[in-house]
Amino acid sequence: MPDTKTKITDDKVTKSEEQWRRELTPMQYAVLREKATERPFSGEYEHDERAGTYVCAGCGNVLFESDAKFDSGCGWPSFTQPAVESHVDEERDTSHGMIRTEVLCSKCSGHLGHVFPDGPGPTGLRYCINSAALKLEPK
Repeated sequence: MPDTKTKITDDKVTKSEEQWRRELTPMQYAVLREKATERPFSGEYEHDERAGTYVCAGCGNVLFESDAKFDSGCGWPSFTQPAVESHVDEERDTSHGMIRTEVLCSKCSGHLGHVFPDGPGPTGLRYCINSAALKLEPK
């Protein structure tokens, strides 16, 4: 029987695929673990305007604040910056015939979405994030 215990080392969360499948919804698993993307305009937080903190649906890591959220019209929740820079990792993504920058949770390595250099001030960035990768903790 595989080990299904959560391991936390150096602030990293490691779980077996079996445990991830048990703990996440099918859409959360597809996005966070398999790098899927939810359909545009279908996500729970696309038009949510409540104040609060967005955390990783996989591990609870603080990712974005509602103050940084804006309506980009792209079909996914968009943010100008992470709540804490070190809580997100970025990697080059060359899938689907494009060159993009993938955004990952720094704690569990879950796929969150992508960041683009076409956002508003003050950063000029648009963190385009799947709702399925997030949980809103309202203020």
